[in-house]
Amino acid sequence: MMMSCQAWPEPVVRVQALAESGLSSIPSRYVKPRSQRPTNTNTNTTSMAYPQVSQTEDDHSDVNMNIPVIDLQSLSSGEDIALREETLQRVAEACREWGFFQVVNHGVSHELMRNARELWREFFDQPYELKEEYANSPNTYEGYGSRLGVSKGAILDWSDYFFLHYMPPSLRNQDKWPTLPLSLRKVISEYGEEVVKLGGRMLELMSRNLGLKEDYLMNAFGGENEIGGCLRVNFYPKCPQPDLTLGLSAHSDPGGMTILLPDDFVSGLQVRKGNHWITVNPLPNAFIINVGDQIQVMSNAIYKSVEHRVIVNSNKDRVSLAFFYNPKSDLLIEPAKELVTKERPALYQPMTYDEYRLYIRVNGPCGKAQVESLTSPIR
Repeated sequence: MMMSCQAWPEPVVRVQALAESGLSSIPSRYVKPRSQRPTNTNTNTTSMAYPQVSQTEDDHSDVNMNIPVIDLQSLSSGEDIALREETLQRVAEACREWGFFQVVNHGVSHELMRNARELWREFFDQPYELKEEYANSPNTYEGYGSRLGVSKGAILDWSDYFFLHYMPPSLRNQDKWPTLPLSLRKVISEYGEEVVKLGGRMLELMSRNLGLKEDYLMNAFGGENEIGGCLRVNFYPKCPQPDLTLGLSAHSDPGGMTILLPDDFVSGLQVRKGNHWITVNPLPNAFIINVGDQIQVMSNAIYKSVEHRVIVNSNKDRVSLAFFYNPKSDLLIEPAKELVTKERPALYQPMTYDEYRLYIRVNGPCGKAQVESLTSPIR
C-alpha cells in the first residue's frame, strides 16, 4: 500500500475530549475560513422532521429541496415489470442528476442497523484509555482517529472516527476491531456482510442503467471476493460554535460508492446541488448512497460524484456509519470502453485506486479538486 507518511505531524487531540471539557469557544485549529463556514444553522434542532439548509457567503439555500428517495422493493419481488423499470430509471436519474439518493426496502435488517449504530455509540462512550489502544496512524488510517491529511498546521474538522478494513477478506483483521462493547465484533461482521451484498446489487443496477453488462462494474472493481470495503464510523461531538467549523469538510468520496447509515436523531449531512447546500433529511431505516470518484471515472462522467460536507450541532453528538465500497486497490481504473466514443472521448487517464486515494490521505478532503485534475485533454 502506498503511503508517504508514517506518523501524524503533531500530537493528536480527541475532539470528543475537547467537547466534554466544557470549553465555550473552539480552538483556532478548527475554525474554518469564512467562505467555508456554515451559516443560518439552526443548531438547536435535533429532530429530523424538518430539513435545515445552510449556506456559505457565495452559496444559496432552498429549504424545499431534498435528495431522491427510492424504494427498492420492486427489484426483489420481480412481479411488476413496469414498476421495476421505473425503479431502475429513478436510480439512473439520481446518479446523473444528484449523485446522492436514499434507499428504503433495501433488504438489510432494521434491527441490525440499529444495533450497529448503538454499539458504535457505546464504543465512543468508553474511557479514552481503552479507545487509545486502537489509535491509528496515517500509514493505513485503520483504527481510532481524529484527523484526515498530514499537513502540519492544517485546519481540522470537528470529529473523531474509527476506520477498519472489511474487504477483501485478506485485509480483515479482527484484532484491530474493538473488543468493547462485547458484541461489537460480531455485529461488525454481520453488518459488513449485508452492506456488501447491498453494494453488489447497486453496482448491478448502475451497470444496467449505463448500458453495460450487469456484472461490468463488479468485474471492474475486481470481483465480489476482491472488492475493497472499508467502514468509517464517524463521531461528531456537540460543538459550542457550530457556525465556525465543520464535522467534515467539503469533498467528494474518492472510492466507488458510499453506503451511509446516518444518525437516527440528528441530521448533519449536506449535499451540494448547484449553488445550494441541501441538508439531507434521513428517513427511518434508510441508507444514503452516493456515487464516488471511481464510478465517475468508469462511467466517463455520465454519473458524477458530488461534494458533500457535515455540519455539527451545539446540543447533540452524532454517530454515522459510512461503508466505502471500492475497487481492488491495485487495478487500473478507467472509463468503460463502451462509454467512449468519438463524440465523447475518454475523459480520464487510467490510475489505480491505491494511487488515487493517496491524495486524500495526504491532503485531507479538498472538494472535487482531485478528480477534476485527472481530466484528459480532449484530442
